[in-house]
Amino acid sequence: MRKELWFGLSLMGLIVLSLVVLMPWGNLSTGHLGLLMLALVVVAIMLGFPTAFTLMGMGMIFALFAYWSRDPSKAVGLTLDLMVQRTYAVMSNDVLISIPLFVFMGYLVERANLIAKLFKSLQLALVRVPGSLAVATLFTCAVFATATGIVGAVVTLMGLLALPAMMRSGYDVRVSAGAITAGGCLGILIPPSVMLIVYGATAGVSVVKLYAGAFFPGIMLAGLYIVYVIVLAKIKPALMPPLSEEERRVDLPPILQLLRDKFGTHALTSFLKGLKGSSNIDVPMQALLKEFLILLIPGIFCLGFLGLLYLAASPSAEPGESAPTTIAAESTQSGSTLAEPPSSTSSTGLAEPPTSSSTGLSEPASSSSSTGLAEPPSGTSSTGLAEPPSSTSSTGLAEPPSSTSSTGLAEPPASSSTGLAEPPSSNASAASAQAPVGSASSTGLSEANSVKISDQEGKSADTALPTWYKITAGIMLALVGLLYWRLTMVRLEVFKMLLASFFPLAFLILSVLGTIVFGLATPTEAAAVGSLGGFLLAFAYKQLNMTVVKESVFLTAKTSAMVCWLFVGSSIFSAAFALLGGQELIERWVLSLGLSKIQFLLLSQVIIFLLGWPLEWTEIIVIFMPIFIPLLPKFGVDPLFFGLLVALNLQTAFLSPPVAMAAFYLKGVAPPQVTLNQIFAGMMPFMAIQVVALALLYMFPEIGLWLPEVIYK
Repeated sequence: MRKELWFGLSLMGLIVLSLVVLMPWGNLSTGHLGLLMLALVVVAIMLGFPTAFTLMGMGMIFALFAYWSRDPSKAVGLTLDLMVQRTYAVMSNDVLISIPLFVFMGYLVERANLIAKLFKSLQLALVRVPGSLAVATLFTCAVFATATGIVGAVVTLMGLLALPAMMRSGYDVRVSAGAITAGGCLGILIPPSVMLIVYGATAGVSVVKLYAGAFFPGIMLAGLYIVYVIVLAKIKPALMPPLSEEERRVDLPPILQLLRDKFGTHALTSFLKGLKGSSNIDVPMQALLKEFLILLIPGIFCLGFLGLLYLAASPSAEPGESAPTTIAAESTQSGSTLAEPPSSTSSTGLAEPPTSSSTGLSEPASSSSSTGLAEPPSGTSSTGLAEPPSSTSSTGLAEPPSSTSSTGLAEPPASSSTGLAEPPSSNASAASAQAPVGSASSTGLSEANSVKISDQEGKSADTALPTWYKITAGIMLALVGLLYWRLTMVRLEVFKMLLASFFPLAFLILSVLGTIVFGLATPTEAAAVGSLGGFLLAFAYKQLNMTVVKESVFLTAKTSAMVCWLFVGSSIFSAAFALLGGQELIERWVLSLGLSKIQFLLLSQVIIFLLGWPLEWTEIIVIFMPIFIPLLPKFGVDPLFFGLLVALNLQTAFLSPPVAMAAFYLKGVAPPQVTLNQIFAGMMPFMAIQVVALALLYMFPEIGLWLPEVIYK
């Protein structure tokens, strides 16, 4: 008997033995029946019964027990009502609409034959990297997983493409199998992930925030995989030998071959010489310009990106909007502590128009209305605003050079009998009339020359670009310059291969995820756009036919039905579990342990990690998340952060024996000499890397929470 079968039977025996020993058979409560139901469901799933219908059947039977203990006459009716209500609740959940659309997009992309071209172009682009085939495999898996989110499809297709290529190159079987299975499992973490949609619908967490939060943890995990492969290839090159010259060879098209033979291998100089002396070479000018435009794409992209950054970084101030309120006072007004605008101010300190009418509208600058608005430069209003520095009142407020009133408040040097300030042409006080030309006015403003200089300084300060833009522009321009300096005809051809395989897929991914993360569309709307994009890609690569559409629709219906029936079964199971009091019993037990927040998180993640051995992620989400989620408020845990930990943890569900589905997907397409034990052995180091990534996310929550907080704060 196989080892994995012995392991499964031993685990089931351990569960049954625990039930027999720990269950208080002489004093069973309904809560204990709930725990019994939970254990029986796990054993039934491990025996091979369909998960959705097992959940439904167990939920209905134990819900009948719960209602029967209360009122036997209504038990059957209430149980059937519960089933109908829970099923309708799943049917009316709008979030689940995005699942068939994302799955359909993934199957269309899979059948557009993009992945084979992407893997070949990445293999040539990374030829100088140690372990280039394994790195290209991980990179391709990450991109394909982002476009599909279907683990089985990614592992199966990469098993057909990458495994034979790696075995032909002399790669170790364990390393090859580990790279394919680990890279294929990235689809359950990197958005758009079906698992995140299922968790969001189960836990009541925004799928949009989950997508934003899972972005960087997914990139981090893929990066850790790639770093491990490169380091292993440097330490043990025999496990991943370099590619042979035959596998490195790139066939150039006739135009590039002719230019290289005539003008040299450097791409940019060869094209410039070719365009200059186009009459001397037998190449149509239209074809030459087409190739030259492809050569210019990196530079055009760089300039366009920097242009968009410039629009975001450049100041938005219009001409004349330099901040007058920040004009520094000259030495003649050093006693003033308030910088004021050139025009007069009201008693409230608000700037007014230069003129005002008797109704409170603007008057000539030399006077103010009787409402207490600012007065001419020769003085201040009776509110006691700052005066020129020549003298101060008893209150410590600045006064004009002339006298003050008996109240100690500053008065204008000359006023009419009504107390209103007169124009400067009238008989003002001698002190203000004979004021030196260089002195400041009583409003605390500098003279015209000082204002002009300050305005110019303010404008130059406002128009200065921020330092981060200058650094970014310098780095990008340096990288583009290095690219063109090192760009040969062979590398240009590899770039064209990437342009034909990677960039269309990257554009589809960015358009779908970008519209979701930045709030331009809901996940359902973005999934619909992605499905249309999958159609267009399949059409552009001449892979769209009725066979492809029929297969994609059938597989989409099959996968969507499985997920939706899982939700129905999970909803009925959770309701029966709550009716029996199992949730309350678990909460009391966990709270009685006196755990801290850190201890609770560690305990929950260890349980999920262990559950990943016998169960798939779907069963863990739909069965056990409804048990964990009500406990989160008790310990002050953010459901979003908990979901990211669970998503990263559930990577192990596809890499942990005996129910490591990724291993069985790969075994189904691998050559006969590749054994299941070799695949399991190759997955173990990547499983350890997942634990490291989980610890990093646990110690630095900002890895997952920074992007949602920045975008949705």
